[in-house]
Amino acid sequence: MNILFKAKRFGVLIGAAVLMQWSVSILAQDTIKVGVLHSLSGSMAISETTLKDTVLMMIEEQNKAGGLLGRQLEAVVVDPASDWPLFAEQTRELITQEGVDVIFGCWTSVSRKSVLPVIEELNGLLFYPVQYEGEESSKNVFYTGAAPNQQAIPAVDYLMNEIGAERWVLAGTDYVYPRTTNRILEAYLKAKGVADEDIMINYTPFSHSDWQTIVADIQRFGSTGRKTAVVSTINGDANVPFYIELGNQGVSAEDIPVIAFSVGEEELSGIDTAPLVGHLAAWNYFQSVYSDTNEEFIDTWHSFIGNQSRVTNDPMEATYIGFKMWAEAVEAAGTTDVDAVEQAMIGLEVPNLTGGTAVMNKNHHLSKPVLIGEIQDDGQFDVVWETDGVVAGDAWSDYLEGSRDLVSDWTEPTRCGNYNTVSNRCLGSGSQ
Repeated sequence: MNILFKAKRFGVLIGAAVLMQWSVSILAQDTIKVGVLHSLSGSMAISETTLKDTVLMMIEEQNKAGGLLGRQLEAVVVDPASDWPLFAEQTRELITQEGVDVIFGCWTSVSRKSVLPVIEELNGLLFYPVQYEGEESSKNVFYTGAAPNQQAIPAVDYLMNEIGAERWVLAGTDYVYPRTTNRILEAYLKAKGVADEDIMINYTPFSHSDWQTIVADIQRFGSTGRKTAVVSTINGDANVPFYIELGNQGVSAEDIPVIAFSVGEEELSGIDTAPLVGHLAAWNYFQSVYSDTNEEFIDTWHSFIGNQSRVTNDPMEATYIGFKMWAEAVEAAGTTDVDAVEQAMIGLEVPNLTGGTAVMNKNHHLSKPVLIGEIQDDGQFDVVWETDGVVAGDAWSDYLEGSRDLVSDWTEPTRCGNYNTVSNRCLGSGSQ
């Protein structure tokens, strides 16, 4: 009798445990998990923390609207801490342990390059929201930031044609994006007839803070009487001391204009911008651009973050566009399955924040407008030049040997990230 009672009791306990496990499993399936892979500490936190908050805001807004496929979205936030191998490690954990359906993350190309083999091996999905060097197209990545032909090349054209620049300083942080972008720009400048001696190239490590000598060198290089401009691919927290030193040494926009690709409203919000008025940045979005969609976005951001003085910036718009497209693709596909969503993404159109439309092309790059803005004393940008319409992002540069013959097309029958149009074959990988 006693044995029978114990057996029955054991059976009840086992049943309860199974039921509990089943319930937890059901609850886990109840949400769509969104990985947020942005540095919240280290050299890139100055830029990336805001993008983490942007994704959380988008998730909150989507959940208010009913979620996706009848399910709520759940953010899984990690901090790769500006540590490039950790980006790869946490990507693996997000997919294999957390079971995320998509990842929004990375800022630097070195973090993206670290993540790339993992996201491809595990067939994950990454939305990369920052300007980058090109020379890549992966089935598992959507590039919602600017390719070189959507930022760097137009910036050089502006400095050459509108300001009359003849000598060029290419100043960057020492990693993949600046070195590749500057390789493209150097080839482009030489194709335009610029001599070797009229190009100065300088690289500094992440978090570089001692800019006194470099800024002095830039001044000497620009003292020949010929118009000199700086094209800056400096990234992260090194931007602040660089711009402070420009002000300290009195390098004005009239003397030597600086155009930056990684300085936006967020980076300028912590410094006195009065000495920097007139210096430039090339992006696809500025907070100061008026449109109804942008005004709504800014209001939503201020409400979410609880701070009316917090600025918006270009990578936030790229995150916004990527998230909106991903949500539409999930609904269209009726699933979060990566392969189905990847195909549903191609050809999607969503409003951008500057009053136009963003289009996702078959190379996983967006069509976007290009804007050049001047720094104002309030830390905002006054748009001084923009393209008539949108520019389709190129995965492969027209100015590099080995790249100019390549195209990316992730639709049938090509389904290739680096298809050689001369040999008519896929090279077998999405990057070089």
